[in-house]
Amino acid sequence: MGGIPAGAVAAGGLIGGYGVARWTRRRELGGVALAAAGAVAAREWRERAGSPAAVVLTGAYVAAFAGSHPLAKKVGSWPAVFAVAGGMAAASWVLAGRK
Repeated sequence: MGGIPAGAVAAGGLIGGYGVARWTRRRELGGVALAAAGAVAAREWRERAGSPAAVVLTGAYVAAFAGSHPLAKKVGSWPAVFAVAGGMAAASWVLAGRK
């Protein structure tokens, strides 16, 4: 497909989703941004690495979102979001981006 790497889209979705939710005070708007980026990334993962890798990476994306919440209680909101976004970008590169 080309363009922006799926890992960057996924990381941007995690960061952007949180930012939108925080700055608008509307969690559902953040969820829309998160879901849209996740859908774009999943399509790219499937095209580049196949369906099994796309399923694993989509699961990791959802887990990163969920995992950012308890992590935020320990390190703060933005550090948690940046940490899971970085982890997601790295996982995407390992499973789908090096080919």
